[in-house]
Amino acid sequence: MLSLATGLTSLGCDISARLGGGMTAFVIGQMQIHSRDWMAEYFAKVPDLVAAHGGQFLVRGGNPGHLEGDNPVPDAAFILEFPDREHASEFWNSPEFQQLAKLRRTGSALNAILVDKLTGN
Repeated sequence: MLSLATGLTSLGCDISARLGGGMTAFVIGQMQIHSRDWMAEYFAKVPDLVAAHGGQFLVRGGNPGHLEGDNPVPDAAFILEFPDREHASEFWNSPEFQQLAKLRRTGSALNAILVDKLTGN
């Protein structure tokens, strides 16, 4: 009998990463921008803060285009890569980033998720 963890691993989902293993993690975000007043300060500081937590931007802005679904196309999108979920969470929950997130919220709405890289890739 195949266990759930074995089955998920065969599909590229390493359950051990959720239990403390080290797997590359991505933060994927879609942003609707209502005002640009916050952007200069935010984008002047965020890249260095991401890097200080071991991360890097893979996509920033991204020129989003519609492929499928009913959700509106975001004004901007981003993908951040971190060594693992711990680094990503430490970045996201850091006081420095939360202060910038508060600034960002004055002129935008963000949907962001944290996902793991497929194993073996």
